[in-house]
This record gives sequence, structure tokens and C-alpha cells, in this order.
Amino acid sequence: MKTFNKIKNTGLALIAFTAMLSACNKAPMDPVPNKPPSQGTTPTLATLLDDPEFSILKAAVAKARLGTILGNANLRYTVFAPNDAAFIASGIPSADIINNNAILDTPTVTALVSYHIVPQVISSASIPQSFPNFQYPTIFNPAPQLSALLRLTTFPSRRPNGNWVNNIPITQLDVQAVNGVLHKVARVVAPPSQYLWNRIDNDPDLTYLKAAIIRADEGTGTLQAALLNIGANLTVFAPNNAAMSSLLIALGLPDNPATFNALPVETVKGIVVYHILGTRAFTNNIFTEPTLVPTLLNGGVPAHPGVSIDADFAGPFVTAATAKGAANANASNVIINPAPNGSSDQHYLNGVLHKIDQVLLPQ
Repeated sequence: MKTFNKIKNTGLALIAFTAMLSACNKAPMDPVPNKPPSQGTTPTLATLLDDPEFSILKAAVAKARLGTILGNANLRYTVFAPNDAAFIASGIPSADIINNNAILDTPTVTALVSYHIVPQVISSASIPQSFPNFQYPTIFNPAPQLSALLRLTTFPSRRPNGNWVNNIPITQLDVQAVNGVLHKVARVVAPPSQYLWNRIDNDPDLTYLKAAIIRADEGTGTLQAALLNIGANLTVFAPNNAAMSSLLIALGLPDNPATFNALPVETVKGIVVYHILGTRAFTNNIFTEPTLVPTLLNGGVPAHPGVSIDADFAGPFVTAATAKGAANANASNVIINPAPNGSSDQHYLNGVLHKIDQVLLPQ
């Protein structure tokens, strides 16, 4: 429930408003036209929720006062719809929605439901199969007091291993309504509420990485700014303390985060930016064969080959993923645990974080 409790504080977290206009990042794809059913005015997205399997979502929509827009045949929306089983599996029984408790009060439920609704029709044919995850803005504005234009984005994708929104499996595509389309999802899709830097700054298993970023930022502050920027769209492969400690020991250096202060700023910066992609990549969107992708290091060294990433699947779920640096003898493992506050597919306002067990070496 901690994830949903954090949703309430999202608006306060948006301190990097100067980048607000790029919060939606790239422009959405032109959607493939979605023809309404021939019966004219029914069903709407609202009446689709009359199905008993959506009783919790229907109650949440009512509490959020969003039934009117989903019932308007003249509007167009896409709903990523968790059924009752998906809500319960996510730790949210119906009583938590209906009761105005401290965790799931009306503003929190409104934020949660709004993040499942996209203000355009996205049929399965409109969801890309390419890397990285593409994104569409939802109707969730976490800080309307700052701007009416601010929206958090969601990331639908189709891959040979399945269909997804963020890292949540889509269990059924293209349930048609006259005013849009509904895709059933296996779990509640929780909106992010913190920045990447919030996780790195407070995680006791990332103290070496934090020290390296602070050293790399001396004189510029650009890395921390990016990791606190809602307009950024990043993936961080974050070496844990054990990985960073192993590197320092292998180099014959003192095993202490403070050691980074004795290394040249440019050296530390080169290593840190090599762990960051300029796109948002959930593990379910990673290639099934080792494939090179550019990192932020390519901004200064365009000819660099990048980092090689791949993932293994069991059914729709990722069971293993790796990232290999150009100078690493062996690939680093992503530490798979997508649960809230886990170590993979950790979703933040400005990107995704995956912990890894080895430092990536660019050269």
C-alpha cells in the first residue's frame, strides 16, 4: 500500500516545474483510427464497467467523479482497466475504494483512476512494437495549481512476449466502446510519485552511486538536476553498493564512497553517465537478444557502441535481464524484483531504475 500512499504527495514533489512543458516528452504517435460499433450510442466506456468483474473500478470511477466523461459518447478515451482480481492482487480491496480512509481518500482515488485514462483512442494497432517504450499522456494532472497543461504519461508497448502498459501485462486488448477502447490489465497501474534522485538519495544500498553522482556533478550540478527534472525521460542502471565496492577494490582503491572524491571528475562522470539511457525502458520492453543501445555517454562520445542489454521471459514476465559494458568481461545482472521499493522496473516521475550487480565499464 506504500505505493498508493505516495500518490497523495505527487503534487508536492513536482518542484522542477520549469521543465513542465516537456513532461509529456515526445509527441504521441498518430493513433490508428478506431471505428465505433455500429449500434450508435452504446456501449460507452462507462457502461462497459457495469460488468461485475469491474465492480471495484466502477466504484473508483464514481468516487473520482469520472463517470460522466467516460459515459459521454462524443468524447474519445482509452481506459486501461484492472478488474476486481487485479485490484485485490495489487492490495486494494473494494472497501478501501469505497471508504474514505486515510490512504485511499477521494483525491488519491482520483489520481489513481486518472492515470488509467488516456484522452485519445489507442487501439492495439496504435501501440508500437519497437524499443523503447512509447508514451502517451494520461488525464492525470498532479499539480493543476502549477499548470492546467501538466500530465503524467503512461507507456504502452507490444512485444513478442506480450502486451504491456508500463510493466503491467495487458490481459485483453481492444474491448470496443462508442467513445473509445478498453484494455484489461493484470494489476493496477500506479502513477509515479517521486523522482529518480529521491530513490538514489535515500536508498542505503546506493550510497556509493550517490557519492559518484555528487562527485561527477562538481562544478555543474547537471546530473542531479536531470534526476530531479520532470521533463527528463531516463533509465538508470544503478550499481548497488556491492558492485561499486568490488570496482574500487579491483582498482586497488580504498573501499569507501568517499574515494570518488579523490578521482578525476571527468572520469567519474564518464562512468556515471554510461549507466543512464536517455529513454525510459521497462524490462519487458528490452530485447530478447543482446542489443547495443546508446547511453548519455554518447552525447559526448557519439561513436561509442553503447551498452548491450537483453532480457529472458517466462510467459509474459521477465525472469532475468542483463546489461554489459563495452569493457566488461561478463554482463551485469539486473536484480529482478519489480515490487514497490524493489530493484527492477522502479517507476519514477522522470524515468525507470534497475539495480545491477556490476559496474558498467565504457572502456
